Amino acid sequence: MTATKPILILQLRPEDATSDSEYACLLNYGGLRTEDTCRIRIEQHGIPDDLGVDDYSAIIVGGSPFDISTPEDMKTTIQKKIEIDFNKLLKQVVTRDIPFLGACSGNGLLGNYLGTRISTKYAEAVGCVTLNITEQGKQDKLLTGFPTQIDVLLGHKEAVDTTPEGATLLMTGRDCPVQMFRIGENVYATQFHPEGDAKEFILRIDTYRNHGYFEPHEANELKKRVSLKPTPYAQEILRRFVGSYYCRRE
Repeated sequence: MTATKPILILQLRPEDATSDSEYACLLNYGGLRTEDTCRIRIEQHGIPDDLGVDDYSAIIVGGSPFDISTPEDMKTTIQKKIEIDFNKLLKQVVTRDIPFLGACSGNGLLGNYLGTRISTKYAEAVGCVTLNITEQGKQDKLLTGFPTQIDVLLGHKEAVDTTPEGATLLMTGRDCPVQMFRIGENVYATQFHPEGDAKEFILRIDTYRNHGYFEPHEANELKKRVSLKPTPYAQEILRRFVGSYYCRRE
């Protein structure tokens, strides 16, 4: 199911440095060139009204400092618009089984659309964490041949409380049970960051040290934690997703 149409990358990070760095990591570990993608930063104006999902071979959504579990009266106008826009987009994605990969915030947005409660119950500190691949996960095209456990980089204040109804749980963790799931055959979500590496996470630690992910004085220790191990299997998930749906026209 590969296509030559570009991959749509939707980003929600307000800061130029973290947005650009995330995009560079998506290109690097996805095996993509800039011309293979259409990049849209939606943190200012939301998803364009004229966006046509049929113009793209797949959709990738990155992380953001927005939290779905924030009380409605405390959300900014742009966050409310983004959530409404995503519900419209995800209706098409899920109904038509359009290739989609949502990481962290993308995971929460998909889970929220599917009716799963999003809360701070399973928040995890920034760091490198070992996750387990489920029996069903071992059969999935993005995970087949992987070891039973893999290391990933993550850090989140909220998560889906349970696997969405009708979805397949692919990966789980000790402190956060829903780490990766699939709905249909082509719609994926990860609580962790498959595009992340130590350099990228160090930038995020510096950027978000006052955003409630951790205590500011913990920053230096967290930088050490994210630098302990490489996370090649997590990044391979991104590469396999791209390879499953995109065929570069030379």
